[in-house]
Amino acid sequence: MTRSVLVVEFRIHASHVEAFAHAIAANARASLESEPGCQVFDVCRDLDEPALFYLYEVYADEAAVAAHLQSHHFLAMNAETSDWVASKAVRRLQLPRVEEGAA
Repeated sequence: MTRSVLVVEFRIHASHVEAFAHAIAANARASLESEPGCQVFDVCRDLDEPALFYLYEVYADEAAVAAHLQSHHFLAMNAETSDWVASKAVRRLQLPRVEEGAA
């Protein structure tokens, strides 16, 4: 079975960078704690450009991605932060499972 991956790049308006950092971290925690299909949710911040964030999210399948996008915590965070976002790019990837013992 193939897992679903989201890689999201956010550029945040300077006046909202720290608030966004807190909001996205809370969203990541809630996703990992309450969504059985959410396997990885890493929030990365560019060392040279503090207003640039990258998310790396791994889900069990597309149904888990759909559940995430309809979750209360995601919808609330998205509504709260939408005006803080200067730009957003989403890439959807597939991550095949590697069979144990495979070379």
